[in-house]
Amino acid sequence: MQTLANLSDYDRGRMAQIGPVWGKDIQKNRDVVLDIYTPMLARSPKDGVRLTRNLAYGSHPRQVLDIFSPDTSIAPMHGMAPGQPRPVAVFVHGGAFVRGDKHVNDEIYDNVLWWLARHGVLGINIEYRLANEAPFPGGAHDLHAAVQWLAANVAEFGGDARRIYPIGHSAGGAHVASWAFDPNIAAKPGAETRGLVIISGRVRADTLPENPNAPGVRAYFGNDASLYEQRSPVIYADRCALPVLIAIAEFENPLLDVYAAELLYRLSLARRRAPRFVRMAGHNHTSIVAHFNTGEDLLGREILDFIAAHP
Repeated sequence: MQTLANLSDYDRGRMAQIGPVWGKDIQKNRDVVLDIYTPMLARSPKDGVRLTRNLAYGSHPRQVLDIFSPDTSIAPMHGMAPGQPRPVAVFVHGGAFVRGDKHVNDEIYDNVLWWLARHGVLGINIEYRLANEAPFPGGAHDLHAAVQWLAANVAEFGGDARRIYPIGHSAGGAHVASWAFDPNIAAKPGAETRGLVIISGRVRADTLPENPNAPGVRAYFGNDASLYEQRSPVIYADRCALPVLIAIAEFENPLLDVYAAELLYRLSLARRRAPRFVRMAGHNHTSIVAHFNTGEDLLGREILDFIAAHP
């Protein structure tokens, strides 16, 4: 399906306007995206899915997760028999390490999990501690704790504890990559984790003048810039054998597409084969996730194919 296909001509024009200038005022342009997609998502289908909110996977108030469970009216994924436990997708939101939560508003980011659940995947939306309370590598530790909790408990919600697929967006992509790649972080994926999806991830720490979120990088990775290289998960890509899907938008926060290309190169070089890579034409850093469950499903289908290919 063509990207932006379900937007009105007016909203497609608004997206085209903000795309080339996305990085000049990210907050203002992000508000435009939320204004476009939130009403669409309010009308989007959510039937056949049971939602369980704010289950604790740790002791901190932000260490909670939501579970989107498909009922029996939703067909199994391709290659699965009726009654089999569902594969588990774990969404890790962004927010420049210092802000954000699993609900930007009543629709976003739940829309990602509604869509996945409606297509046969058990969807998990996790919250985690921010940089002020859990600097590097706190995000990776929280993701690890959430996955361990899911491995022990997800079966009662119809999920397959042996098939967990973290999906990280932006800062969440950094947490997924650090957890999976960085050998200096003791918490590591186990046999339950079958693949990773990194969407617009900050896989390299930088405070360059081009980076409008440099304060967030300092808050999470520390003020000592000499440590940024060794704390950038991209440099350890060759240490991880898990399947990886990388996705970027055409209009990214400055340099995130460049760092994704670096991750693609490093994984390709180490594995002698390129991983799955998706570039979403016309989309920006926010709409690359805001569009889920609006009827446009190019990236969603890529994720489903990725999950099916790595059982």
